[in-house]
Amino acid sequence: MSFNEANDSTWYLVPGLLALVMTPIGAFLTSMLIAREWERGTLESLFVTPVQPLELVLAKLAPYLVIGTIDLVMCLVAARWLFHVPIRGSLVAVVGASLLYLVVSLSLGLLISGVTRNQFAASQMALLASFMPAMMLSGFVFDLRNMPVAIQAVSQFLPATHFMGLIKTLFLGGDNWPMFFRNCAILALYAIVLIAASRRTLRKKLD
Repeated sequence: MSFNEANDSTWYLVPGLLALVMTPIGAFLTSMLIAREWERGTLESLFVTPVQPLELVLAKLAPYLVIGTIDLVMCLVAARWLFHVPIRGSLVAVVGASLLYLVVSLSLGLLISGVTRNQFAASQMALLASFMPAMMLSGFVFDLRNMPVAIQAVSQFLPATHFMGLIKTLFLGGDNWPMFFRNCAILALYAIVLIAASRRTLRKKLD
């Protein structure tokens, strides 16, 4: 394993757990936010207020961004002091990349919630669209280089794949700034697209 001179599987798995923690906090929990509003009929009351769809999206993201940040700090403390995994890269880079990935996960959950408008369907879709791919196709469990070419191509469309490779490099290899800026740019693009798509599901229009 690259940069794992101790040949310890803990060093390989623990950094990747950050992605698995950020994914359910983001996609799974927020996937039910807008759907719950639609089911209760409270979203229609917001349509008669001056609040804009983008403001509503950001307001829904904010509480879970705080929760995710707290969980991120707990994960970093556990990784360093409980599992003794080295953090050789910049802590600012680790936190920045993790928060950016958290925003992507939150935005994906809101998009699913706005599209399905049903809590049960939203939760199941979020599980299938985020957590399972993040676990199986991002390189967390299986090295992508050992997978078929078609699976490798599919994995490149997953935000978790770009975050997984980046966070493992930051933990074990140190600062790789070209990789950091490239992967963060990809995650930022995902965040912008997903937030814009979530905003469109909240246009002031009743069916």
